[in-house]
Amino acid sequence: MKRKVGYTWKLREVMAAHGIFTTTELVPMLRDRGIELSASQIHRLVSGTPERLSLQVLAAFCDIFACTPADLVTTTAENAGVRKAATGDVPAPPSAVAKLRPRPARILPDA
Repeated sequence: MKRKVGYTWKLREVMAAHGIFTTTELVPMLRDRGIELSASQIHRLVSGTPERLSLQVLAAFCDIFACTPADLVTTTAENAGVRKAATGDVPAPPSAVAKLRPRPARILPDA
């Protein structure tokens, strides 16, 4: 059975819980931990959900907020929808299908 996995990035919520509401406050905190990111890069990390993240950056966030990666990322996994298999019915013979086809329409000129 196939599984669908996903995650939720909760950096903004963790920041708010620690009283940090602007991304510019994170710049010096990250710089103190050896992480050099521009203000726009930090803004994208805070406002969006990153698809890739350096483990050094994740470790720095965990150190800044005294939390674990599980506090910053919530994962989900659920069963994917299963496609229905054929019912085993035998298809109709070609002559029966021909009877079901519509007849072509005839368009008559206005008289």
